[in-house]
Amino acid sequence: MADYLVKSLIDGGMFRAYVVDATDTVAEAQKRHDTWSAATAALGRTLIGTMLLSTSLLKGKEKLTVKVNGHGPVGAIVVDGNADGTVKGYLQYPHVSLPLNEKHKIDVKKAVGVNGMLTVTKDQGLGQPYTGQVPLISGELGEDFTYYLAKSEQIPSSVGVSVFVQPNNTVKVAGGFMIQVMPGATDEAIARLEQRIKEMPMVSELLLDGQTPEDILKLLFKDEQVKILQKMPVAFKCDCSKDRFAKSLAAIQPKAIQEMIDEDHGAEAVCHFCGNKYQFSEDELRDILAQAQAK
Repeated sequence: MADYLVKSLIDGGMFRAYVVDATDTVAEAQKRHDTWSAATAALGRTLIGTMLLSTSLLKGKEKLTVKVNGHGPVGAIVVDGNADGTVKGYLQYPHVSLPLNEKHKIDVKKAVGVNGMLTVTKDQGLGQPYTGQVPLISGELGEDFTYYLAKSEQIPSSVGVSVFVQPNNTVKVAGGFMIQVMPGATDEAIARLEQRIKEMPMVSELLLDGQTPEDILKLLFKDEQVKILQKMPVAFKCDCSKDRFAKSLAAIQPKAIQEMIDEDHGAEAVCHFCGNKYQFSEDELRDILAQAQAK
C-alpha cells in the first residue's frame, strides 16, 4: 500500500496524534541518492520528521525547510516539506555506513553528530520567512524534533522516527509518530501516554509486524477515544524542472555562461534534492545568455 499519514484527535482534544507509514518515501530517497545504511537512516528520519512537522504546522501553499548539521560523517541534511505531505531532501555525504551501536541498531547519533543545530525555516508566503533554531540534543533526531517543537513552537510533543535498512542498503520499512499535548490534557493522561511511549517498540518494528498507522494509534491510546480527522497520501516529490534550471543559469554572470559555451560546449545541471539531470546544448545556452544580457 502507498504511504499515508493519519491525523487524529484524542479524547475530544487532549492530544493531537499523527502517525505515518513513509516506507516508499524513504526508499525513493535512498534509491535516488544511493545512500548507505547510516546515511539512509539519518536522511530517512529527517524526511519523516519534516513530514510530521509540515503536515501539522503548515496550511495551503506554505512550506518549510529543515536543516540538520551535527558535523557528523553524513554532513548537512536538508529536507523541504509541504502541507500536502510531500517531501524532498538530500545529505552531503550519502556513502556512510558505521558499526552498529550498543543496542545493535544503526548508529544514527554518530552519523549525524551532536555538535550543531536543527534549523527550521517556514515560508508562509508573507515575504519574510520565519526561522527557528535549536542545538542538537541527541543526534537520534526524534528527540531533536521534540526539542524543537517545545522550544521554538512552544508545543509540548513527542516525536518518534525510525527506518529499517536491509543489509543491501535498501529500505524495508520507515515511519514515525508525533503527539502534541493540547492545553486540556490532564497530568494523569500525560503520564499514561509517556509510559506507553516508553514501552512501545520502534515504529519500524511495528510496521515490520504488519501494523498500520491506525493500529499504532490504538497501541498508543488503548482506552482513549480516537477520532481520525484525516488520512492523507505522502510521498517523495521534487518540483525541479529544466525551465527552473534555465532561470537559475540566466541569473549568473554572462561571462560564466559564455565559458560553458566555449569550453564545455554545453552544460549539465543536477538537482541536489532528487538527482535529476538536465542537459543544455550550446544553442540553449546562447538563448539563456541572450536573456541574461537583456537584463
